Amino acid sequence: MYDVLIIGGGVSGMQCALVIGSALKKPYAKDKKAGIILHQNSSHLQSALFNNVLGIDPKTLGAEILEKGRNQLKNLYPEVSLIEKEKVFSIQKIEDFYLIQTNKKEYQTKIVVIALNYAKPFSINGLEEFLIPHEKANPDKDRIQLKNENHLVQKGLYVCGTIAGWRSQFSIAAGSGASVATDILTLWNNNIPTKVHDKG
Repeated sequence: MYDVLIIGGGVSGMQCALVIGSALKKPYAKDKKAGIILHQNSSHLQSALFNNVLGIDPKTLGAEILEKGRNQLKNLYPEVSLIEKEKVFSIQKIEDFYLIQTNKKEYQTKIVVIALNYAKPFSINGLEEFLIPHEKANPDKDRIQLKNENHLVQKGLYVCGTIAGWRSQFSIAAGSGASVATDILTLWNNNIPTKVHDKG
């Protein structure tokens, strides 16, 4: 049983995992189990070129960021399970947890974070009732999002990045993922507003 399982290995999902990973040694999170199902091959970040992102060298490619991000997560926060080469088929709410079915196995988790891109078709069964047209994308693009309030779809189900209704901009997606992570940490910390800063 995971305490949180993130679905999606793009900007928002990876950023969410990094913030959660950085908190797993804190007293309120030390017994928590976290994981991320990586979907780099389907990320819009894969083919992107970055010149306008703070702290990232101009002409950096998205594929390079994905690789570096995965290594950063793996090396700094090995407590976060990296689940690779699996595709999520369905998400089902069962009482106080979620059952996630992939092409290889089943996972149980108390909290799910959906961090996929906003393109059609949306291929995960069980979330159809939350799908709506994207509120901030060009209507001609026919993008989608999951209906949410401040990233929360329903109890235990969060969404971040473009699928949460944000624009496709690196820094926006990263901020959305970090925001969801701090909301989860706040929940674990008895609802005391919580954030994590690295200190030397």
